[in-house]
Amino acid sequence: MLWYKSWLETRWRFMIGLVLLMLSATSAVLIYPQVVKLLPMVSTAELSGEMARRVAESAELARNYRSYVWSHWFSANMRQMWTLFAVLLGTGGLLAQSAGGGALFTLSLPVSRNRLLGVRAATGLAELLVLAFVPSLLIPVLSPTIGQAYGVGDALVHSACMFLAGSVFFSLAFLLSTVFSDVWRPLLIVLCAAIVLALSEAFFPDLSRYGLFRVMSGEKYFRGDGLPWLGLLAGTALSAAMLYAASKKIARLDF
Repeated sequence: MLWYKSWLETRWRFMIGLVLLMLSATSAVLIYPQVVKLLPMVSTAELSGEMARRVAESAELARNYRSYVWSHWFSANMRQMWTLFAVLLGTGGLLAQSAGGGALFTLSLPVSRNRLLGVRAATGLAELLVLAFVPSLLIPVLSPTIGQAYGVGDALVHSACMFLAGSVFFSLAFLLSTVFSDVWRPLLIVLCAAIVLALSEAFFPDLSRYGLFRVMSGEKYFRGDGLPWLGLLAGTALSAAMLYAASKKIARLDF
């Protein structure tokens, strides 16, 4: 019953995210032939500095299909959309239900608060796991339709990096949902934190190599330097710590 209740609370956020991510992955594959046709028209003659460097780098990455998939999907569209839905799935919970009286019914069930919170967290993480893997696995499936090939192994590795490192955003939203009794404040706080983090990685390249978003996109693996084990372990540990803190916070609350 608890699993079904958690599913009912999050199903629309999950299903909307899954559909949008799958459509975006399909689009990323199908537009590649058009991207290749436009590459000769790309020019940095009228640009200078960092902007010219970024445009030239994007054009160079697009010349190779594997590089294009990483730069256009794992390092851009998927990373942004998946982060948004990680935050959305992390918000809500007992405190948000208390405004409408739903928390009293939930707490009346013959289970502990830790189990209630654990099932809610596990449901959200399972949904995020699906959002990380299913859309990305469409890429190796659809690539032959445009005469290209993309390795299933690469898709699995990048998806795992996205899930393990990106779960930090879910856990932070989950923790803040035990502090605030509405959905909007946890959502806005975590999204603002994500934007600040993304901007800091963009404007401070010396620090960005250790950034969370770089770990999520699996850039180290893409460039042939192996998996970002330290970043993945740090992200997993931080997520676990925040979920543990959320359980302690709920245990002390007086509804």
